[in-house]
Parts: sequence; structure tokens; C-alpha cells
Amino acid sequence: MRDRRLAAAFAVATSVTLLLGACSSGSGGDSSDASGVDAATATNLDAFGSMSDLEKAATAEGQLNVIALPRDWANYGAVIDAFTAKYPDITVNEASPDASSAEEIQAAETNAGLDTAPDVFDLGLTVALQNTDKFAPYQVSTWDDIPENLKEETGLYVGDYGGYMSVGYDSSKFDAPKTFDDLLEPAYKGAVALNGDPTQAGAAFAAVALATVQNGGTLDDFTPGVDYFSKLNDAGNLLKVDPTSATVASGETPIVFDWDYLNAAHNADNPEWKVAIFPGTGIAGYYNQAINADAPHPAAARLWEEFLYSDDAQNLWLAGGARPARAEAMEAAGTIDEKLFSALPEAPTDSLVPSEEQTTAAGELLGRDWAGAVD
Repeated sequence: MRDRRLAAAFAVATSVTLLLGACSSGSGGDSSDASGVDAATATNLDAFGSMSDLEKAATAEGQLNVIALPRDWANYGAVIDAFTAKYPDITVNEASPDASSAEEIQAAETNAGLDTAPDVFDLGLTVALQNTDKFAPYQVSTWDDIPENLKEETGLYVGDYGGYMSVGYDSSKFDAPKTFDDLLEPAYKGAVALNGDPTQAGAAFAAVALATVQNGGTLDDFTPGVDYFSKLNDAGNLLKVDPTSATVASGETPIVFDWDYLNAAHNADNPEWKVAIFPGTGIAGYYNQAINADAPHPAAARLWEEFLYSDDAQNLWLAGGARPARAEAMEAAGTIDEKLFSALPEAPTDSLVPSEEQTTAAGELLGRDWAGAVD
């Protein structure tokens, strides 16, 4: 499971080089298809004429480059396979599945002008906000079903799937923790892991946010959350190991802060693995889709987005335990998988999502204070 995903403004990502195909010229040339449509400037399906026309343009390109999509992350493997089954003449090139959001952007910069550049991104909000000049606006045909607070008005970035911050735990070793104070007890020595570094990983960032609001603070100032994890570290309870399926299966990371849908997936690695959402105010979060403005396969990029926001793909994310962006509209239309939807963990009675301003301020604070707090 990738150390994901939400890099702060100061984060310097490790260089990622894509190994997707021949290093020939990318979208620097004419991106018009045989019908004369310039796919690279298309902002909605009408630019192509119809879905069939978009499918033809994408099939003519024959390739789609995706990056940072682990197959065990929110059922992405099934999503990719479903797209491939529907469009067998389009080869999906999967690069660097464990890359962070910041590394996705660096990959686009490293491979700019090449056929190896990513066509599309799946990003935490902070990285999306920092890089809007690198995205092409596009509004999918199901645009009206996506809540306003999950999308940039022109379609530069759009929320796709999400969930709530939770604590996964090995129930054969621990009772369910109910509060942050519980985790400070000696019984949890060397046991509590974050999914990544909060200056770069969205899940870890959200864990600090949750610690903030449940320790008397607000999302305007993450200091209480940083202070909490400093105490956890001083107690010897903070485990500086990035959790993976292997570390959960082996017992190396018996307590994990992560999104509820990712923690729930660990039950396949450890049958004793359970998930708790602390009572009180919760933290919700969505990842975001964006199209590379320099996508080497601009029509395929737009077809991918159309597919991701279709009923089929939204239900596939739901099958992975994630909450799809169009869930409310699909429930009203009767197109959501009701069995899967009703099986989701109960959401907090009250939940927050950091605003753009709060996210930016938190990123700056974490960049300044996090390393010193947990060293």
C-alpha cells in the first residue's frame, strides 16, 4: 500500500522516471484526431460530438498512461481491468503504483514532451491546489452529479472517491482503542503507525488533522495534532514504519491510522484486523482526478475520466470500501449498489474536510514543525 498522498507546498519529491514505452515525442505536436478535434483542448464531451466519437479518438491513440494507482487501493485493480475490458484496443500503462502525489507531478515534469508522461493524475488536495497550471480543465458528462464542494468549477481537478480517517488494529493483540488518549498507554508501545509522512501523505496528514480536532484544536491550526504525535513519540508508542499488507500480515504494524476503506482491506491480510472510527468529530477526505495538460494521449485521458465517473466505475470504488463522489446522485437514481453502500462503516455524526486555506496553512506548519516533533 502506497505511502500516500498529500504533499505540502514545501515537499521535495523523489525523482520518478516512468517506464511506459518508447521515449518518443509526446503531445508537443498536433493532438487533433482524424475528425479535426483537438483532444488536448476539449473541455467536455460535446467537443468530440458524442461518447462514440471520443471512444474512436481514444482508440486511435491506443495508449493510456496512469501513475500511482496501486491495485489494492480502493479496488483500483478492478477499475483498471474493467476499463481494459471495455476498451481492449487501448493499452493501459501502469507506472510507479506506490508513488506519492508529489511524485506524480514530478514524473510529469521529468517526462514532459515524451510518450512516457502520465496522461492523468490521482492526487491529494494539497498537491492538486499547488499544480493547477499543469492540469487541463475537463467536465465529465456526469458533472452535475458531483457535489460542488468536490470539484473545481472548470474541472481542473475533481473529487473521485474518499472516506473517513480511522484506526485499524490487530484485535488478537489489542482491544479496540476508543480515544487518542488510549494510544498513549504503555500497552501500545512501539505499535502505532501512520500511513506515511504527513508532509507528503494524505492519510497521515488527515491523521494529524483528526488528532488536532479531537485534542481541543481546530483545522485552522494543526499544532494540537503535532503536539499529540510528539507525545506519542516520546512515550515510545509511535512506530516509524510505513504500513503495508505485509507489515499488517506479519504483525509489524499492529495499529494503523489510515482511511477506513484502506484499513478495512487489511482484513484480507490479517483475519483479526478490525477498524475503529473514534467517536466525536471525524475527518473526511477525497482524492482528486486531473488530466495532465501535456498528456501524450489526451483523448484517452478524457475517456478514462468519463469512465471513472460512470456508474460502473463508481460502484467498483464502492466495492473497494471507498465512498464514490457520485454516491448521493446514484442512490437517488437507483444505480448505486445498495448492498455495498449499506455495508460501509458508519460515518461520524460530524465530520470536517480541511479547506484550501486550512490545508495550505497546515502544510506550512507541518513542514516547519513535524520532523522536530517526532525525531
